[in-house]
Amino acid sequence: MSLVVRLARESDLLNLLDFNLRLAWETEGKQLDPDVVRRGIGRLLADVTKGFYLVAEIDDDVAGQLMLTYEWSDWRDGWIWWLQSVYVKEAYRRRGVFRALLAHVVKLAHERENVVGLRLYVERHNTAAQAAYWRWGFEEMPFRLLSRGLDPLPD
Repeated sequence: MSLVVRLARESDLLNLLDFNLRLAWETEGKQLDPDVVRRGIGRLLADVTKGFYLVAEIDDDVAGQLMLTYEWSDWRDGWIWWLQSVYVKEAYRRRGVFRALLAHVVKLAHERENVVGLRLYVERHNTAAQAAYWRWGFEEMPFRLLSRGLDPLPD
């Protein structure tokens, strides 16, 4: 088995789309709009200032993905990379794909002098993913992650 991690390219768009749709359904029971997701992936692939995808291939078959986006930390004077859209195709789970993707992220982060940390969010009920992240040294943060849409502010 030959496992390679590389930067995603435009030709990976359909695999990334498929993986993201599966990820939303498997982890949150959400059915996403494929056209919206496809546009979002395309914009990211065309503009590295938004982030980038890594893909893992096993014998030339795309087995998994991981997207990184950036957050500037004034308190730490550096970039925090957010791991997002982590997905491994079912046939390749428990075969080292996630480990290879994350090891590649850590290597890339160490190669850049201004990356100061990695963060991610995980669904509360996704205990299998949490266990994998804890094995890699991630810790629960002492604060809550909050979100808000862009509807009008309440009175």
